[in-house]
Amino acid sequence: MTLDRGSPVPLYFQVARQLEDAIRAGELPPGTRLENELELAARYRLSRPTIRQAIQHLVDQGLLVRKRGVGTQVVQSQVRRPIELSSLYDDLAEAGREPRTRVLELGAVPAEGEAAERLGVRAGAEVVRLRRLRLTGGEPLALMTNVLPAGLLEVTAAHLEEHGLYETLRAAGVNIRIAHQEIGARAATAAEARLLDERRGTPLLTMTRTAFDDQGAAVEFGTHAYRADRYSFSHTLVGK
Repeated sequence: MTLDRGSPVPLYFQVARQLEDAIRAGELPPGTRLENELELAARYRLSRPTIRQAIQHLVDQGLLVRKRGVGTQVVQSQVRRPIELSSLYDDLAEAGREPRTRVLELGAVPAEGEAAERLGVRAGAEVVRLRRLRLTGGEPLALMTNVLPAGLLEVTAAHLEEHGLYETLRAAGVNIRIAHQEIGARAATAAEARLLDERRGTPLLTMTRTAFDDQGAAVEFGTHAYRADRYSFSHTLVGK
């Protein structure tokens, strides 16, 4: 790092710009942990407040993140997902992002409330519920809950750790043709924050989807919560 101490540009900003250039050039890839403030201050013969200000500038820009017990890291690049009838697993795999899955729940439960209404079954009827934590780049990205009609699919947790739900449905002969989807946002609960490595109350991006097969039958009701700093939906709008 080269600093011009006679420049009118503040030293903290010079440090921040050079770190930003290194991040954008891939010299500091996502997940890289920086030295602590004292070590950086000693290395560049600057005061600790100057280093702290430079790091905070990059945190505010979303390029660095501070984690308790870990330190300051370069953030993982955001997953930008097109609004299409596809699964998160398929989209991550296609983008080369190496999806990983932890199955938190898989089993038969009585249908309740919105899930029963969306699937068109009576309240209390047996349905299959699965909850999964989707990770990429070694970090949690999304918490997903899906409810399926009973008898639609025979699947194990081990299988779902290696394959996406839509991929599994296709292999079972279920042809998903259309879906109704809603996108929103809300604060993370304590349980969600713990699983997603966030703080309670952190804004999460949400998606609710009901998918139908080529016969018009509802085959899946999903409610997903995504880390807003790692994930976004994108689509193209065309004028009438």
